[in-house]
Amino acid sequence: MHILCYLIKINFITGDSVGAEFKNDKLVGDGPVEKRDDAKTLEVLFEISEAVTHTRNLDELYKVIHFSLGKILNVDNLYIALHHEEKDSITFPYHVDEKDKVPDEIFNFSQTASLTGKVIQSKEPLIFLEQDIIEFARKQNQETIGTVSKIWLGAPLKIKNRVIGVIAIQSFSSPAAYQLRDLDLLNTVSQHIALAIERKESEKQLLTQQQVLETILESSPVGICLLENRVFKWVNAEMVKMFGYDSKEAFTGQDAHMIYASKAAYQKAGAIIHKALTLGGKADFDFEFKRKNGSMFNAHIILTGSSPANSLESTIATIADISLREMAQQEKLKKEKLQGVLEMAGAICHEINQPLQAIIGYAALFDSPDTITVKELERIKYQATRIGDITKRLSKITRYKTIPYPGDTKIVDIWGSSK
Repeated sequence: MHILCYLIKINFITGDSVGAEFKNDKLVGDGPVEKRDDAKTLEVLFEISEAVTHTRNLDELYKVIHFSLGKILNVDNLYIALHHEEKDSITFPYHVDEKDKVPDEIFNFSQTASLTGKVIQSKEPLIFLEQDIIEFARKQNQETIGTVSKIWLGAPLKIKNRVIGVIAIQSFSSPAAYQLRDLDLLNTVSQHIALAIERKESEKQLLTQQQVLETILESSPVGICLLENRVFKWVNAEMVKMFGYDSKEAFTGQDAHMIYASKAAYQKAGAIIHKALTLGGKADFDFEFKRKNGSMFNAHIILTGSSPANSLESTIATIADISLREMAQQEKLKKEKLQGVLEMAGAICHEINQPLQAIIGYAALFDSPDTITVKELERIKYQATRIGDITKRLSKITRYKTIPYPGDTKIVDIWGSSK
């Protein structure tokens, strides 16, 4: 039957009790109960238990469970439904049915009356006969959708006290296809399925977290690596690029000696790291490292250890190339020095140019000895003396101070910068 033969859409789910009538572990009015081989049942349960651990994914697990149950039960019609509470929906990751096709995801599930919903609501395994299903639909003032089965069994998939879905089997041919003990068996199997789903979901979440973490590590602008006893176990892409190698494999399994200039440098860094990790669990220092082509560069390295007893047993290191930063700093200093020189040159030109112009002006009066006075000679002498004072000031500058200068620039304040 189509799964919707027991998914009757209404505005609410009633709390009415619906279930088949049993007596002495068999349906009332049925013939003798066929005894199941207990050893075979245990074998099937063991197969399912093993499958939980060894199957690669849930799809494969569902197929194994279906096949194994088929050894002791009629599973021509079996489905596994998962309840997504956050979306208020239900999906059918595994569905085998003789009569109807697998349904699409059903939304607004909390507003949908169904046998599946009854099992989820009660958190207990339930059995429904054909008349139960028809009566269930009648009480909801709804008609059944799809083919009504003669008997339907459902068990909740529970993780702790939370029901995440249902496993169900049904028969369209005979109400005697299953007995009450089959519901117990189905309930046992449901526990294995719930356990597997929990494990697989945890593995999926862990894998997702690992992928996110790896993405973050790979996009980092600094080199990151994992070392065990100073042997590389993992490096990120920036680490490969920084040291000029072609691939991560060039690092994997290699001793950290490969990134040092010499054995002495390797030992020196090891001593620094060991001491820092032993005292504080973290090493943070600058050191010179070697690229694949033999060129050297300065880098800042930070290491953290996981074992206080053995500081180098497992460490995570981040390495930042600071050579470009140092070059930028040096370039900045050069520009600053150049700016200082230019400002000093401007100040000298400004200060010395004035007395020089005066000297030149007065000297131009020397057309004949009678054309210059004693006063004018004194002025020439004063300006020459002033030049001497300026040079003395220049030699006694103790701080850097500038003053505005015409032309939207600055010059060193010689008089304010010297003692």
